[in-house]
Amino acid sequence: MTNASRRIRRRTFLAGTSACVAVRPASSAIWQERISDSGLALCYDWPADRWVEALPVGNGRIAAMVYGRVRQERLQLNEGTLWAGSPYDPANPDALEALPEVRRLVAEERFKEAMDLASRTMMAKPLSQQPYGSAGDVFLDFSDQNYTGGYHRSLDLTTAIAQTRLQVPGGVISREVFVSEPDQVIVVRLIASGSAKLSCDIRYRHPKDAVAEWRPKDGIVTREHAGLVDWDQREDIARDNRPSGLAVAADGPKALLVTGRNVETAGIPAGLHYAVRIAAGGDGQILAHDDVLSVRDAHVVTLVIALATSFVSPARVDADPVAAVRQTCDAAIVKRYTALRQDHVAAHRRLFDRFSIKLGRSAADERGTIDRRIVRGAESLPALYVQYARYLMISSSRGTGQPANLQGIWNEGVNPPWGSKYTININTQMNYWPVASLNLGECYEPLIRMVEELALTGAHTAKVMYGARGWVAHHNTDLWRASAPVDGPFWGLWPMGGAWLCNALWDYYDHSRDRVVLNRLYPLLKGASQFFLDTLIEDPKGRGLVTSPSLSPENAHHADVSICAGPAMDRQILRDLFARTLEAHTMVKDPDGEFYAAVAAARARLPEDRIGGQGQLQEWLEDWDAGAPEQNHRHVSHLYGVYPSGQINVRDTPALIAAAKVSLNTRGDLSTGWATAWRLCLWARMGEGERAYRILQGLLGPQRTYPNLFDAHPPFQIDGNFGGSAGILEMIVQSWGGEVRILPALPKAWSEGHVAGLKLRGGGELSLRWKNGALTSLRLSGPAGSDIRVRYRDTLKVLHFDAHGRTS
Repeated sequence: MTNASRRIRRRTFLAGTSACVAVRPASSAIWQERISDSGLALCYDWPADRWVEALPVGNGRIAAMVYGRVRQERLQLNEGTLWAGSPYDPANPDALEALPEVRRLVAEERFKEAMDLASRTMMAKPLSQQPYGSAGDVFLDFSDQNYTGGYHRSLDLTTAIAQTRLQVPGGVISREVFVSEPDQVIVVRLIASGSAKLSCDIRYRHPKDAVAEWRPKDGIVTREHAGLVDWDQREDIARDNRPSGLAVAADGPKALLVTGRNVETAGIPAGLHYAVRIAAGGDGQILAHDDVLSVRDAHVVTLVIALATSFVSPARVDADPVAAVRQTCDAAIVKRYTALRQDHVAAHRRLFDRFSIKLGRSAADERGTIDRRIVRGAESLPALYVQYARYLMISSSRGTGQPANLQGIWNEGVNPPWGSKYTININTQMNYWPVASLNLGECYEPLIRMVEELALTGAHTAKVMYGARGWVAHHNTDLWRASAPVDGPFWGLWPMGGAWLCNALWDYYDHSRDRVVLNRLYPLLKGASQFFLDTLIEDPKGRGLVTSPSLSPENAHHADVSICAGPAMDRQILRDLFARTLEAHTMVKDPDGEFYAAVAAARARLPEDRIGGQGQLQEWLEDWDAGAPEQNHRHVSHLYGVYPSGQINVRDTPALIAAAKVSLNTRGDLSTGWATAWRLCLWARMGEGERAYRILQGLLGPQRTYPNLFDAHPPFQIDGNFGGSAGILEMIVQSWGGEVRILPALPKAWSEGHVAGLKLRGGGELSLRWKNGALTSLRLSGPAGSDIRVRYRDTLKVLHFDAHGRTS
């Protein structure tokens, strides 16, 4: 899109008036208010012991967790394609023959029999998918280093650099760790000041099982209590317990080369090779011998660590990881450290600096270590939490890497919770809820590629298991883009995962209005819609077209059974999918008019949302909610229509909003981390700012937030970080139903604040300030030729940006 077609104007609403005053445009194409952010760092005065105390760094493809230990630094490594297994086809050919009988049993409400038959005939082979892995650990052993005090470690979100400083006899030891996107390496800088010197042995430890989960307890999140800090902590690096296929050896005079293989899981053989190369430069004596890289009597040392696997695509695993890490390492180690650092920071800030936020008057409580701020519920935490989510997204979903999984890109072992996969019945989608609004559209690229790949495997699954056109994915996928139902019919027999992913990708297009993105998305939308045109069936009670078999994610409507037809979430997701497919069909000028007519007709015949006997929004087509076994279930799937969709809203469907509140009150406020975040988003969307704020306080408290600010499901799942951030944004600005709502759910605790660089549906961008709970200024930009409807309290303004960038 040319600069001419993107000309913009700015408007300002003046608090307490209905006037709209034009603001002189800046010279740049998109106006960006500069706000000085402070406190954008995670700081600690003790080293990490547990993984959820370490600090995450990453570039979207490779990553590390930095512990900041005194005598033995630990860097736990990840490479985004190091998963278990190899290319495989889990589609079950028995499913197609069994499908009519399963549907008949569901229609006759013989649900247990339907589930038993589906369990035998319609589940994936194998029944589980492949887990994400770890690339092991690098240890820097400072065995002769005597610590004398002055300890500090931090993660600066504005530079994406983790730092550790400590005093030793004669001076100060400083460490910096970052993961460079331009140079594709992990960089470690060690500096000794004064008469102090650096001596350490650098070793590699193979991937292992994750440490048993540590669950936070009320008030026990700090390490300031006497006896809790182990300043001399060390871990054993057993050389006699290495798995077969792993080798660690010198690779030249100043480098180590690690080669290994991934693991077999669920009968799928190991098919990936991986390599890690650690190279060092600096003064002093540096020598690689056997499996150790030794540094002696140095003042300055730079380490570069490169990681790669043989993964090429979900169908190919024939890349050469050794050649890749040698080439990457050799290029980085000869580059000056200042250039490595500057290039890294510039690449990070090109994304990070687009947005800023401040909530409340909380300048004083921005100081202090993060663990103490979590315990005391510091007022500054929500704004930091949003910026931390942006940092995590930039670090885990970027460029040529994989999308953010259940743990982003970070994972300690080969047996992570839930496989650290892509759970696409809520969790993957939640990861991306705030991304477009937070001005990080580029971070969608890995997700778009994943869905494009999933559409290929999903087309095979659709044909083999359903005899349908198009493509389908169920409730989970992995690196190999498995799309058949897994885990068992209670959880897995839900055919909506691909459709919801399409709706998630539409959010990116809707905020950018980039036609290149639309052209990529339309085949995905069309294929997903074709699958449902072929598989929707007539409801036997004459209520329209329904999915069958399906379920309301992971929730039982009667004891031990979830299988059903046409649950509320399915109908809501399909309304969005079909509407967006129709809109895209028109915009790309698809000549297939028959397809358009079929989608429009199917959408018109989806059953409407229903209010049940208790006044609740029904989760199922039948009024089963009151008798469902788990009344406070973590999933609130039937409220998809409220958020992230906008089908049910305070403007157009007040009766359904009232019913949604009944359902949500029944579920309760505090649940797992991600489920608490969803509740926060829902109450914010419904305009209940104080209720949303109370839920946010629970999410940011020590029961649901680890010391490194990771979300505690528990265990750690990163979706809570992203979902919580989306909820905070919903309290300040909402963009749905063709209009922008300003301060729609502002709690009293945030009586003043400002936000800059927030993206809107329709391609707009805004910045705003408020004081004493009232808007004081708003600046808005929009694409040429667009209309942006802005609502503040009882005032609605329609701003038109004409072809010349003028507003009427």
